[in-house]
Amino acid sequence: GGPTGASIVIVFGIVSKYGYDGLATATLMAGVMLIIFGLAKFGSIIKFIPFPVTVGFTAGIAIIIALGQVPHFLGLTFPDGVKDPADAVGKIKLYVESLSSINPYALGIGLIALLICILWPKITTKIPGSLVAIIATTALVKILGLDENYGVVTIGAKNHIPSGFPVPALPNISFEMMQKVFQPALTIALLGAIESLLSAVVADGMTGTKHRSNTELVGQGIANIFSPIFGGIPATGAIARTATGIRNGARTPVAGIVHAVTLLLIMLLFGKYAEMIPMAALAAILFQVAYNMSGYRMFIKLFRAPKSDVTVLLVTFFLTVLIDLTAAIEVGVLLASLLFIRRMAEVAEVG
Repeated sequence: GGPTGASIVIVFGIVSKYGYDGLATATLMAGVMLIIFGLAKFGSIIKFIPFPVTVGFTAGIAIIIALGQVPHFLGLTFPDGVKDPADAVGKIKLYVESLSSINPYALGIGLIALLICILWPKITTKIPGSLVAIIATTALVKILGLDENYGVVTIGAKNHIPSGFPVPALPNISFEMMQKVFQPALTIALLGAIESLLSAVVADGMTGTKHRSNTELVGQGIANIFSPIFGGIPATGAIARTATGIRNGARTPVAGIVHAVTLLLIMLLFGKYAEMIPMAALAAILFQVAYNMSGYRMFIKLFRAPKSDVTVLLVTFFLTVLIDLTAAIEVGVLLASLLFIRRMAEVAEVG
């Protein structure tokens, strides 16, 4: 479990609008909602969220993630005072206008990282290609002095990564803020529930076990209540990490605990070294993440489905990319429900 690519889109939207206190409030509220979902036995109901909705917003999120990494991959610089827009159309317009500022050294580092990510699994799957790409490109940037002499941006140039244990503290929560972030909190809860239960289904298929959906929701709810107390962000079950763990021998929840403790130790011991990682390399890794999560094969395959399913798929996809994920999930589920009612009305007869 942990933060996933899908949740980052919502996180960015909340932080840019309401700051971290808004995100902390939304995360806490989402945690409470997930516990309520679990106690109310909603686990079995959430499974029935229409498949075209899930595919549509997952593909849309993949586009947003990839699009947001273009300036880091190309090493673009924007005019003073110009910020990266939140909307997709604004992003594309700004990137096209800034193409003259491409940094060839950043682009080179990004391409090297991307090639390593693509080719490394052919050598071994025991060590993730993304880890090899990060180590190799970070070493290359430092040895050649590309960050200091040629403008290759690293994480440290953008943000400071703390290397100490986070001090637990209750975030500033107000009733007014709770009202403002109720919708995003519901989106976090729904997305967290969907992703976590999908992860559990994937784990069942790989191990032959059977998960307890309602217990999973309660567990994720507790995690999201404690996360903001330590300055964290929303967490869900992660399909990629779950599958990777199982492929490498994980069979019990102990694997998740080891995963969490390992991440904590990396942050405490190697946080200062993480600041040396070039942003272009991270962008390359996120390109691969976006490609893997896009589910483009299933997206294309769904065009053979009934027109109503195709409509739900495209509406959810375009709302995710052009508006936001909250609107996409709400409208997608509502549209799918209405189409389902219509379909039932066509096949049922009241006597």
